[in-house]
Amino acid sequence: MADLLYIESSPRKKRSSSIEIAHQFVEAYRQKHPKNEVKILDLWERNLPPFDGDTIDAKYAIMHGNSHTEAQRKAWRAVEELINEFKQANKYLFSLPMWNFGIPYCLKHYFDLIVQPTYTFSYSPEKGYTGLVTGKPAYLVYARGGAYGPGTGAEGLDFQITYMQTILGFIGFTDIQSIVIEPTLASQEAKQHTMEEARKKADRLATLI
Repeated sequence: MADLLYIESSPRKKRSSSIEIAHQFVEAYRQKHPKNEVKILDLWERNLPPFDGDTIDAKYAIMHGNSHTEAQRKAWRAVEELINEFKQANKYLFSLPMWNFGIPYCLKHYFDLIVQPTYTFSYSPEKGYTGLVTGKPAYLVYARGGAYGPGTGAEGLDFQITYMQTILGFIGFTDIQSIVIEPTLASQEAKQHTMEEARKKADRLATLI
């Protein structure tokens, strides 16, 4: 069981601003908690199962209270393994760039797999939807080529932060802290200043856990 699960979703690796700051967070966390386990989940290296055929039929069987066929049970096992890995962590760190105003497709794929009824959320006519991943903090490192924050005039185009806050909130997270790196396509001097401020915030958040 990981104390901190770090989920990485940029393929740019050493050229990625979100990864650079996330690694700063992880290093500061390890210095503060040398005995705690940090697990890294690179979504570009993990072979995520496709969400089709027997897998999606297995989901609907759960939703309708039906038993799984053997083929559905086998397909669903890979989804359950991902969900269990996610839920067993105590704290979470995500790093993600903005792609076409939203999130990378590998991260969307990951959420499509782990956000499942009876596992990460429940529903009842009386209470509606209830998140089942509760009492755990999430830290998010966002990188965007442009500027989409308050006062930029481009706030309505930001489906990166809004999606992450919505999906995490839906499955039960209430303690969500963010580090926003923008605009990464600014001048070199401006970017250096932005990155330095992001490093300071990463160090501060990692040591406050």
